[in-house]
Amino acid sequence: MDMDMPLGTIVFSTVGRPNYGFDVFSTAIPLDLHQLSTAPPAEHRLTDGISVNFNAQFVGPDDDLHRIVYVSERNGLPQIYLGSDPLPTAPGSLFHDRPVIKDGRLYFISAHQPPTGSVPFRSWSALYTVQLDLDQCHVSSESRLTPDGCADSLSKSIQLDLDQRQVSTVSRLTPDDYVDYSPSLSQSGDLVTVASYGSRPWSGEFHDLETDIVVFRVSDPANRRVLCSHGGWPTWSGDSTVYFHRQADDGWWSVFVVDLPSNFDLSAAAPAPRRVTPPGVHCFTPAAMHDRRQIAVATRRKGEAHRHIEIFDVELNKFYQITKFLNPNVHHYNPFVSPNSGFIGYHRFRGESGDGDSIIPNLDVVSSPIKGLGMLRVNGSFPAFSPSGDLIAFNPDIGSNTGMDVVKSDGSQRWTVFKGRMAFYNAWSPKEENVVFTSIGPIFGPVKATVQIARVSFDLIKGESQVKILTKEESGNNAFPSCSPDGKSLVFRSGRSGHKNLYVLDAVEGEFKKDGGIRQVTDGPWIDTMPSWSPDGSLIAFSSNRHNPANPEAFSIYVMSPDGSNVRRIFVAGGEGSEEVDRERINHVCFSADCKWLLFTSNIGGVTADPVSFPNQFQPYGDLYVCRLDGSGLRRLTWSGYENGTPAWHPKALGLNNVKEGNKLLGRFDEPLWIQCDL
Repeated sequence: MDMDMPLGTIVFSTVGRPNYGFDVFSTAIPLDLHQLSTAPPAEHRLTDGISVNFNAQFVGPDDDLHRIVYVSERNGLPQIYLGSDPLPTAPGSLFHDRPVIKDGRLYFISAHQPPTGSVPFRSWSALYTVQLDLDQCHVSSESRLTPDGCADSLSKSIQLDLDQRQVSTVSRLTPDDYVDYSPSLSQSGDLVTVASYGSRPWSGEFHDLETDIVVFRVSDPANRRVLCSHGGWPTWSGDSTVYFHRQADDGWWSVFVVDLPSNFDLSAAAPAPRRVTPPGVHCFTPAAMHDRRQIAVATRRKGEAHRHIEIFDVELNKFYQITKFLNPNVHHYNPFVSPNSGFIGYHRFRGESGDGDSIIPNLDVVSSPIKGLGMLRVNGSFPAFSPSGDLIAFNPDIGSNTGMDVVKSDGSQRWTVFKGRMAFYNAWSPKEENVVFTSIGPIFGPVKATVQIARVSFDLIKGESQVKILTKEESGNNAFPSCSPDGKSLVFRSGRSGHKNLYVLDAVEGEFKKDGGIRQVTDGPWIDTMPSWSPDGSLIAFSSNRHNPANPEAFSIYVMSPDGSNVRRIFVAGGEGSEEVDRERINHVCFSADCKWLLFTSNIGGVTADPVSFPNQFQPYGDLYVCRLDGSGLRRLTWSGYENGTPAWHPKALGLNNVKEGNKLLGRFDEPLWIQCDL
């Protein structure tokens, strides 16, 4: 083990993800689509209720309905499965998406390979392929999944053997330093289309990605042709028609089509795309049928709260609703169609009473790319470790009055410390096992909103707690406390001056201390926020836009002495003076125990997957990174379409027990809040 690498355990939160509980379902498509409203066909679940299962495709003919390839997160990372068996993909990859099997080959998106020179603001997503021996991909029943959703040692060893057997056949189809998403293969298997940035860097957009629709032959992936600019989630009908989605000029997400001549030459200009679905209904993630002019789409209609799957007849210009008749009050995502157009599939929340996982664990293991550095996802936000590492404080539901909970770091037991108040961002006293500092008030409040720093003392055995306010009510927005290593002082962000700057506060009496318990340590017309006191007491790290005050989202890492002197910027996305450096958005900074490393969440890896295909994520480019104190040694820790953030770091190696305790899985998540249905 490289002793210079970061060690210990990181706990963090992911927006919405603990509530998903997705399974893949299918239903028959009747020849007469009018029957859907009067006699909807039965729905069949194709996955086993373990973890989160999504983005599937049928593999066999229509008489082999249950043979699907899909993504599952049951082993702590998005991995590709065929039925119940994990497939060999790219060794070392912690992200896989959009699998397709055609003629014995698996095509998939992976984000394991960084751009040359680790160029910032360029997604790592690219298209790969591997030749499968499908006869050998049937793992025996002895390699079943254990009840807690983790593969047992036998299935893990079999997967390793599969990976080792297939390593030499994995090929990258995306050119180096290009970015591809959402592959689709033509009916013959000769042509591939992707949504692509090409060699362009990510622009910063995370609603409509504004990628291009690109086509190439499987046999000649370097010869790529842009069918049209501005489009995503392409899907083939036959070998000459490509559908895709994008947000139209009138604001409605719609499906467009490019009809190619039957002898289309990749060197020739492509016909102009035309709009297929009408305004007045959002249409996403199309799946085309090969033998008829119909497409399956996910829709969001005005006046309706849920996303549903419908069939749109291109020739008749008519929608036929499907899932609204089956599950009217559940979101449905990313349809796919069987090769002979007899069945349609999608993923959705499996239901509170559905078979499979029904509990959200308090803590969940997430695969780490660094040996010796463990990673846990908490069912909540803003976790903070106790000094011993045995307990974790967190806020169970941001934006509500659920207060603060504490959970054992092995996930086995959980307590409510207090509730009835809106609380966020916690810092455990390094000297007291029963004192946590937090922020009380609205999390996204303006400068003058009443948000207060609180000292929370509690006794978990007796079930008692005391919330002591440390800041004055009239002082405005005070938040994001971090405690000094001696436990005597807090650094926090306050808007009391009209600008959000940093202050140091007495950790016991606050600003009510008779001899003065508060002092300002930064001062300027910018935002200094989310400070973190180093364990050795010598530095405070924080996020700030002081290098670009006009941009309220351009945050970078700064460090300073506790008295506010010696402020310097830590350059992560390129060196000082580079064109890209001021596009950084870095938040939630904290130190390793030896003060050699910084942990933070950032946008520098761009977007990994199409955001419109997911439930709401505030910023689906939030991934975790570590770097050394001078900005060198940058390592990415998470790859996903999710917003990961609010991390905490403890030097101990922590593990979970086998008991699944937590909240009931209710499937409560929202559509992307930026999708407007009142246009």
